[in-house]
Amino acid sequence: MRDNTGMQYTIRNIPEKLDAALRSIARQQGKSLNDVVIQALSRGVGLGEQQNRRRDLSDIAGAWREDPAFDNAVAAQDAIDAHQIADILRRVEAMPTLDDRSPDEILGYDEHGVPRSSR
Repeated sequence: MRDNTGMQYTIRNIPEKLDAALRSIARQQGKSLNDVVIQALSRGVGLGEQQNRRRDLSDIAGAWREDPAFDNAVAAQDAIDAHQIADILRRVEAMPTLDDRSPDEILGYDEHGVPRSSR
């Protein structure tokens, strides 16, 4: 037998009053319109408040677990090494200037920031 979890329907010609009511319920309950419609359909066919089965992909992607080693590795990457930054700045400042033009001149902008036409 085919599992219909995740089936998609396209429903047309929803009456305005029904649309307004469904959207109002979604806003009031802080739920998506899709969830509210599924609940209404479930109740309408006698399934009541039966919990909808949801797929979270943990079977193929795994689930989050606390991992102190991972947290420490991320924290180490976020640490700022002032000596390393100072070294990089010294090396950049020691580089020769290869072009004395301003960035605007190099890009071809005039004094108003407008690109000069290539003639």
